[in-house]
Amino acid sequence: MSAMIPLLALLLVLAATAVVASILARSLPRVTVVGWTLVLFFVPVWVSVSAGIQWTGIALATVLLVIGLATPVPLRPADGWMAAFVLLILGLQAVGAVDYAALVGAGSIWVLSYLGGRVAPGRVEPLLIVRTIAVIAVVAAALALLEVATGTNPFVRIPGAEPLRSTWTEIQTRGGLPRAEGALGHSIALGTCLAMSSAFVIGARWRLLPTILGVGLVSMATVVTFSRAGLITLVLTLALATLLQPDLARRTRVTIAVLGTVCLAAVVPLVWMVLGAAGSEASGSAGYRADLWTLLRQVSWFGNPGDWTTTVTEDGHYLGTFAASVDNAVLLMLLRYGMVPTALLLAVLLCAIWALRNRLTRSPAAIAVAGQVPALFVVDLITQYGVLLWFCVGLTVAWAAPGPDGLPALHDRPPGPRLRAGDEPPEHPDPTDDPDPTDPHDPVTTTTDELEIPA
Repeated sequence: MSAMIPLLALLLVLAATAVVASILARSLPRVTVVGWTLVLFFVPVWVSVSAGIQWTGIALATVLLVIGLATPVPLRPADGWMAAFVLLILGLQAVGAVDYAALVGAGSIWVLSYLGGRVAPGRVEPLLIVRTIAVIAVVAAALALLEVATGTNPFVRIPGAEPLRSTWTEIQTRGGLPRAEGALGHSIALGTCLAMSSAFVIGARWRLLPTILGVGLVSMATVVTFSRAGLITLVLTLALATLLQPDLARRTRVTIAVLGTVCLAAVVPLVWMVLGAAGSEASGSAGYRADLWTLLRQVSWFGNPGDWTTTVTEDGHYLGTFAASVDNAVLLMLLRYGMVPTALLLAVLLCAIWALRNRLTRSPAAIAVAGQVPALFVVDLITQYGVLLWFCVGLTVAWAAPGPDGLPALHDRPPGPRLRAGDEPPEHPDPTDDPDPTDPHDPVTTTTDELEIPA
C-alpha cells in the first residue's frame, strides 16, 4: 500500500496540472494559439510522455488547444466526412481490421489537429492565427539557415523517449551536404511545413518589405532542406497565394512574382547540382517511391490487408522491402484503413481545397492545403507535418463556414458586432418607416423642451 502512495501523488499532481492548464487555456485563448505554434515548430516529437500511449509534445499541446478553445461551430459537410471516418475506423478496430497503432495515430494526430483548426477561430481572431504561424515559421526558417551555416542542430541534443529520439535525430545528407531539419526530425517534414507556412506569410497582411523578407527566409530555408517535395510544394503554394490571396495588394503580387521567378532561376542550378552529386541516393529514392505502387494490389475495401510483408508478387517484387517505410501518405492510408475509410478522409481534404473556388472562402490555410497535394504521394505525414496539414484543413473549413448572416463566418466585414451561431441578425428598419416630422399623422418623438406647458 505504501508503494502506491507516490504513484497516487504523482497522478494527483498530473491531474491538477491538467486542470490548471485547461483553465488557463480557456482564459487566454491567444496565448494558447501562440504556445501551440511554438510547440509545433520548436518541440521535437521525441519529447513525449507515456500515458497509455506515447503522447508527443505537439499531441498534448493540440489536446490543450482543443479543450481551451472549444466553442460551438456551424457544422459543414467536411465535419460529417470526418465523423464518418472516425466511426468507421473505430468499428474496424473493434473487429480487428485496423491496428490499434493506426487508430491512435489517426485519432491523436489527424482528428485532434482538425478539431483544433475548426474551433480556434471561434475564440481567436483569424488574422492573429495567420500572423502567429507566419512569424514563428519565419523564426524557424532563420534557425534552419543558421543550422546549415554552423553545421549544428541544437534540437537533436534534447533528450527524449526512445525509439523516437534515435529514429528522428539522425541528420540526413544529400550530395555530401547536411540537410536542414530543425526541430521536426526530418528535412522533408521541415520543407513541407515551411512551404505551407509561406501561404500564411503572404496572407499576414504585412507591408511589402516584411512580406518579401518573410517569404525570402522561408524559401531559402526550404531550399537548404534539399527536399524535392518541399521545393515543389513551396513553388506551388507561392504561385497559388500570389494568384488567389484575395486581400493581397497588386504591388505585392507583382513583386513576389518577379522576385520568385528570378530566385527560382538562380536556385534550380544549385539544387540540380546537389541532386546530381547525390547520384544513386537521389535516383534510388525516386525509384523506391515509384515501386511503392505495387502495394496497391494489397489494398482492401475495409481495414488493412493483413501481413503483406512476406508477400512476393507475380512479377517478382518482394514486398518486405517496403515494411520499414511507406513514403506515400495516400497509399499508407489505403493500407492501414482500406479504400472506403480513405475515401472519407480524402473527401475532407477535397472540401478544404474546394474552398479556393470562391473569393469569399479563400484563405491562407486553403492555399496551404492545396499546395501539399503533390507531397501526399511522395511522403508520409511524419512528425509535425501531419499536425500542421490537418490543422490547416480544419482552419479552412472554419473559414468557409457560413455565419448567421449567410456570408462566410470569417470573411472580412465592415466594423460592427460579430454574430455567433444561434444569434439573430439585427433588424434593419425600413427607411420608409422613419417618422416624418412634417407629417401631422406620423408620430414624432419629442423632448420636454419641445412641449408647450400652459402657464
